[in-house]
Amino acid sequence: MERHVGYLCSMLQAMSADVDQAAMSVDMLSQSERNLVLREWNSTQQEYPDHLCIHHLFEQQAECTPDATALVFNGQSLTYSELNERANRLAHHLIELGVQPDNLVAICVERSFTMIVGMLAVLKAGGAYIPLDPAYSSGRLRDILADAAPFIIIADKPGGRALGERCLSSLTVVNPDSEIALDEPMSRPTPNPQIHGITPNNLAYVIFTSGSTGKPKGVMVEHRGVVNLAQTHTKFCGINQESRVLSWASLSFDASVWDIVLPLSCGASLYLPVNSIRQDRDKVWGYMADHSITHASFTPSFLQDGRNLPTNIASLTLVLGGEPMSPTLLQNLITQGYAVINDFGPTEVTVSATTWRCPIDYKGDIVPIGRPVIHSRIYLLDKNSKPVPLGAIGEMYVGGVGVAR
Repeated sequence: MERHVGYLCSMLQAMSADVDQAAMSVDMLSQSERNLVLREWNSTQQEYPDHLCIHHLFEQQAECTPDATALVFNGQSLTYSELNERANRLAHHLIELGVQPDNLVAICVERSFTMIVGMLAVLKAGGAYIPLDPAYSSGRLRDILADAAPFIIIADKPGGRALGERCLSSLTVVNPDSEIALDEPMSRPTPNPQIHGITPNNLAYVIFTSGSTGKPKGVMVEHRGVVNLAQTHTKFCGINQESRVLSWASLSFDASVWDIVLPLSCGASLYLPVNSIRQDRDKVWGYMADHSITHASFTPSFLQDGRNLPTNIASLTLVLGGEPMSPTLLQNLITQGYAVINDFGPTEVTVSATTWRCPIDYKGDIVPIGRPVIHSRIYLLDKNSKPVPLGAIGEMYVGGVGVAR
């Protein structure tokens, strides 16, 4: 009540000072409230390795826990040292082909070891990867390639078929499965590439979203935003060397960055289900139960209303994002004992801008999006780009290290 009285006093004072001014131009916030919404709530600064790139985090982990399981796919697994070795071999090949910092390298492969190896290799070579899903229509793939004009494309046989010979004829194509002996033992390890000039301000990836017009548009994300995401979300979500993280999202969606980078930056194990499992909710739940998955990220619509899930999975943390979560879904999940985190953020802010961990006894009829993540700033502004009063409706503006180019 006291705050609203203050708003009215500010309005009356403005009216007496200038009766002709527009009501929307009146600044009703007190200095203390302005400081609260602009500074105190955006005080998110913490130390993080802002001198490192994404692949540096993985390389450090491979050196720290070389024999730990890094990646599991279709009944097979790779240790951190094995995954690092394969990525290094492909990275050196890309460097020989001329890849340099900020060069774009498209990746069009099926879910497999090669998908993760290719992503890491592009980053190690200094390039930025463009993920292409072989399930996309040939027209969409052509549009993305025409817009991005990648330096090289990494494509396996299914990826090559999806793109078509005509599309590939004008590109330098690398098929790691046939051109490079990624899985053959060597007398000594392939060293990590040392790329001169690569910094956290270089591009890490370009993901194409549909945009408001339906035409794909590329969002260019730098290393610094992803490193910040990895460092802050591993702690917030409780991901560590004992964790088993599901990779559910398609590589062409930015949620895959959460799925892949977080576990591989902290020594956890990354689990890749095949597409026939990934596309079916009940099969995914069975897969997670069979492999004792501890963390998984989904869109709320994939979980439907959260009822009739096949089995209860102990100690599972669910991170939901990409679209609004209904209160019904939230209540059904927490009733079954799952830890639930609501993540909000468009592709342009490196996956996540705000996050909220649901209390186990939450009974609210709305689902909050939480507070700004570390090194992010959130402002609610009116049409004149002024901060709105507490409780008022405004448009959200996001700032911080995660904002794309």
